[in-house]
Amino acid sequence: MHPMLNIAVRAARNAGRIINRHVGHIDNLSVDLKQRNDFVTDVDRQAEAEIIATLHRAYPDHAFLAEESGQRGESDYVWIIDPLDGTTNFIHGFPQFAVSIALQHNQRLEHAVIYNPASDELFTASRGQGAELNNRRLRVSRQKLLSGSLIGTGFPYRDDQNLERYLDTFRQMVSATAGVRRPGAAALDLAYVAAGRLDGFWEMGLKPWDIAAGALMIREAGGLVGNLRGEEGWLDSGNIVAGNPKVFHAMLQLLKPSAEHYD
Repeated sequence: MHPMLNIAVRAARNAGRIINRHVGHIDNLSVDLKQRNDFVTDVDRQAEAEIIATLHRAYPDHAFLAEESGQRGESDYVWIIDPLDGTTNFIHGFPQFAVSIALQHNQRLEHAVIYNPASDELFTASRGQGAELNNRRLRVSRQKLLSGSLIGTGFPYRDDQNLERYLDTFRQMVSATAGVRRPGAAALDLAYVAAGRLDGFWEMGLKPWDIAAGALMIREAGGLVGNLRGEEGWLDSGNIVAGNPKVFHAMLQLLKPSAEHYD
């Protein structure tokens, strides 16, 4: 394991211990509303502080882009951090949440960790070195047809997102596939695509910390990632499509009529 990935794993596990300590005491948590349907807890903040402290001790000159504290520092190396993706799930005791950490060097994703402390599943990836789940090599699924595919997504929850426009794509995807799932933690959804548990995934309006780590994992597991046109720019726009190669291209054909609305 690359030394930088090893430090990221340590940071994710440290954050996971903080999260797990509070799982049985959710009623005692302080929960704040950032905006409608967007929550933050003391656990988010504590986990993020622990991640940044762990990474900063090892790499004091690196910069950070984190969900709760924003941008910190300037460097060619930027750690992109979501300390608790799936906070709404967490505060309801629904065990689908994760720590997500990615390292970007000169605008290129190099290392990634997604850790689900509830299941102790650790997904990792390094550019050019493949992706793993608990030290087992990952490959995307071999599903060839959209009609037999299981696809992940996320529903719009902010006031500035067009729910009706999204529902048009949702209806089309439901009709064209074997099923659509919305577990509520995009980082884990993307990790599941890398692991072949989902054949594809699409969502609009995400943030870099939601998708950076998972996107690298999918590519290292043999999958494809793009925006709604299949192009780059997804990390900035937050509009992402991912899947094994055949499912990815089939999803793009279905989503093409909606792409112009999300450019």
